[in-house]
Amino acid sequence: MRHTPLYDAHIAAGARMVDFGGWEMPINYGSQLDEHHQVRQHAGMFDVSHMTVVDINGNRTREFLSTLLANDVARLKVPGKALYSCMLNRRGGVIDDLITYFMDEQWFRLVVNAATRDKDLAWLERQAERYDVTITEHPELAMIAVQGPEARARVLALLPENDAAVAGALTPFSAAVLGELFIARTGYTGEDGFEITLPAEEAEPFWNRLLQAGVAPCGLGARDTLRLEAGMNLYGQDMDEEQSPLESGLAWTVAMKDERPFIGRAALEDQMSDGLKHKLVGLVLEGRGVLRSHQQVFTAQGEGETTSGGFSPSLQKAIAFARIPVEAEGSCEVEIRGKRIAARIVRPPFVRNGKACEGIL
Repeated sequence: MRHTPLYDAHIAAGARMVDFGGWEMPINYGSQLDEHHQVRQHAGMFDVSHMTVVDINGNRTREFLSTLLANDVARLKVPGKALYSCMLNRRGGVIDDLITYFMDEQWFRLVVNAATRDKDLAWLERQAERYDVTITEHPELAMIAVQGPEARARVLALLPENDAAVAGALTPFSAAVLGELFIARTGYTGEDGFEITLPAEEAEPFWNRLLQAGVAPCGLGARDTLRLEAGMNLYGQDMDEEQSPLESGLAWTVAMKDERPFIGRAALEDQMSDGLKHKLVGLVLEGRGVLRSHQQVFTAQGEGETTSGGFSPSLQKAIAFARIPVEAEGSCEVEIRGKRIAARIVRPPFVRNGKACEGIL
């Protein structure tokens, strides 16, 4: 089992540790419910050092990423701006979803998922053979996500005045290099905040300073309920190499208005020409029960399956993502322990800024 630089801090704080993609990570530090509400109402922090940071450098880096990603890096014109995209195989399936940061014309930074590290790096290396670029993984770095309505203020108060001014001016989905810190206004909770990449040896001191500033440590359990409420996909559950972004609620991440020949484009064009058979939607359970992944969904147009599910602390209801027939809408039923329970088909997200989105309740 691999450990992040913050492992000792988690143990000292009494975290319950679990295996997550080969990493021993905190699932919670006590009450997962309290951690969820802390992020929605104040500020919480997550150890996300298991994520993989990869730098792409070289004269043809933009050209390389233009071919590699379904979203268009031509949109990245201002240094520091970020782009969310899927990296597809030639069948249109999702190898991984990732964030790309444009720092300058010879330096783009990718942050990819922990569970897909090995195949991502192999794919990057293989596709890069035709381009004059270098691919550098950074295992010497750690990453801390600070999220919540008070998150930015708590972080800015810990930075030197000049750095705080730069970080405070960052717009959503942008980043800056501040000495040893790579600080990005991004996240995976539906709340504002920063994701901060820093040298591994600096992670625990910075974590402790955040603790002293009143930022609550939070585990992967709360991170999952927060991202589900926020309508954010989880790789391996809501999409994978067998599902395209068009079938996974991620059509908005695919740029096809020009003739850019990105990997997987032909397969997506075939899908669109043939007509999509399934779509990813949100479900809100009407009756009592617990929604989990891989539960059967029944609609008037045919059957489907939940991909992610759980109890929403913010809504006090069970919610889920489900892949169902593309024509289905309105109401459906989900089979839970042999019984069919009524549910409503909705459009995620479920929660924004701590409140239910329109049409959810």
